Amino acid sequence: MSGEDETPPEVRKRSRQNGIVQPLLTGRRHTQNALFFRGVKGGGGGGGCDPLVFSFNGGEMPSPRNRDLYQITMAYAYWKSGKVNDKATFDLFIRKNPFQGEFTIFAGLEECLKFVQNFHYSHSDIKYLKETLPGTIEPDFFEFLGRLTTHDVVIYAIEEGSVVFPKCHYCEWKDHLLVYNYWKLHFLHFLMATNAARYRIAAGKNLSLLEFGLRRAQGPDGGLSASKYAYIGGFDGTSNVLAGKLFNIPVKGTHAHAYITSFTGLDELKTTTLAHNTTGEIQDMLTLCTHWRNELSHVLHVLASEASDGEMAAWISFAIAFPSGFLALVDTYDVQRSGLLNFCAVALSLNDLGYRAVGIRIDSGDLAYLSKMSRQCFKVIAEKYNIPWFAGLTIIASNDINEDTIISLNEQGHSIDSFGIGTHLVTCQRQPALGGVYKMVEIKGRPCIKLSQDVNKMTMPGKKNVYRLYGADGHALIDLLQRSVEPPPEVGQKVLCRHPFQEAKRAYVIPTRVEPLYKMYWQKGNLVAPLPTLEDVRQRVQSSLESLRNDHKRNLNPTPYKVSVSDDLYSFIHDLCYI
Repeated sequence: MSGEDETPPEVRKRSRQNGIVQPLLTGRRHTQNALFFRGVKGGGGGGGCDPLVFSFNGGEMPSPRNRDLYQITMAYAYWKSGKVNDKATFDLFIRKNPFQGEFTIFAGLEECLKFVQNFHYSHSDIKYLKETLPGTIEPDFFEFLGRLTTHDVVIYAIEEGSVVFPKCHYCEWKDHLLVYNYWKLHFLHFLMATNAARYRIAAGKNLSLLEFGLRRAQGPDGGLSASKYAYIGGFDGTSNVLAGKLFNIPVKGTHAHAYITSFTGLDELKTTTLAHNTTGEIQDMLTLCTHWRNELSHVLHVLASEASDGEMAAWISFAIAFPSGFLALVDTYDVQRSGLLNFCAVALSLNDLGYRAVGIRIDSGDLAYLSKMSRQCFKVIAEKYNIPWFAGLTIIASNDINEDTIISLNEQGHSIDSFGIGTHLVTCQRQPALGGVYKMVEIKGRPCIKLSQDVNKMTMPGKKNVYRLYGADGHALIDLLQRSVEPPPEVGQKVLCRHPFQEAKRAYVIPTRVEPLYKMYWQKGNLVAPLPTLEDVRQRVQSSLESLRNDHKRNLNPTPYKVSVSDDLYSFIHDLCYI
């Protein structure tokens, strides 16, 4: 592919969110080169909504060929059986919350709608299927696949970024029985968003969380998704430059240990001068840093001779390159004997030239102890040299941090301002997979149910509505599923809430607020509701979590959130069980 933009001028638009010139998908021939972002103004979206513009980092649009084989073989069997026009309704839900918690963040709705909007079998897809599937398949079936569209799909969903719970159906699909096959692989991004939200709860509101997981993710696409959904879940920035470009996420980073070890002594410095920030006067950073290191050795009670010259040379060079963004990794050799002394010497030299250092990152050792020691060091220097801002230098901690690490550090007491988290976040190491469930609940207008001796595997039949009921304290009390033909619950009116399968479990609730959770997003081949921006989804996560009591969100033995059914739906379920 050449470096030139081959997109025709008539399809080029400018993204409202980040100003990146992006091609608008007006024809299938441009999909493979398209970049992804939402929010391009134009026609084609139902109800005045903007069409979706997608991007795949050097890859392709979501394709119907990215399916399991059995989904295509089932499609042929449906077609062969004359069931092409049979319409069905499917519910999407989970049976168990991830990470031994009691909430899940619903994320990935936009990803799904991308797929629905761009669903199409290309000529090359059809050619491949003809070569791969059994030769007994009739040619007319392949012609049928080439004409297959999502015009008749109807999608209801809970707002992206909301908290959801087991048994609460967060998405409902209505479509031809044959077409439903193709939607099974979406909506799994909520595992990543939930993981990030749990880290945010553990860290609290005041600490910064940075996603550093690109090198640990399952491939570049996995890294990009991880960055996006970590940000949605509550992280403040990412090291992933592409995620910053595509999603307008703040990009943060320091440097590697390799940068420091690449310098062995002060004589390797090729440039040692830096201009004053305001006067422009050129001064020698090496002279300033050597002076400050000798003076600070007495203040910090360490020997200047034990500090690494290579480390200081690396930081002088880095400070000259980034005088207003100097943030150093201080644990390459010894934090106390070398790292802090060298950092403070360079930081005070920058201060002499009118710049402010940003802070340090600690990537190994006892993070609680080292952070407190570093903070005390900064405070001593701030007081002795009357530089108040020095006491508040940023301290970032990394090194395989997980949710339990943050909780432990909080219990010990620490002086960390920000956590850089990679492996445990982006791989969801505590629980790398989540069992999403996609089940038929109605076929040709008739409700259907899956029975099982395991109650947890039984489904709730028919079309339903979902409501969240709130108490007088403003917290969510319970989610209520009702049949679609039932009137919604009313504020101030007593509502009987029942366990779907256990007759004795029931309770009356008098809600002070009733929130309908389902919204229609797709109908007649068009997006019919505006999709929120990434920032809107991010804010929705936090506001939705704040609506839960703290005991639902705690790390150890959280209280299960109740999901119930109406008395009418309860009777409907059990009547079907005995037919």
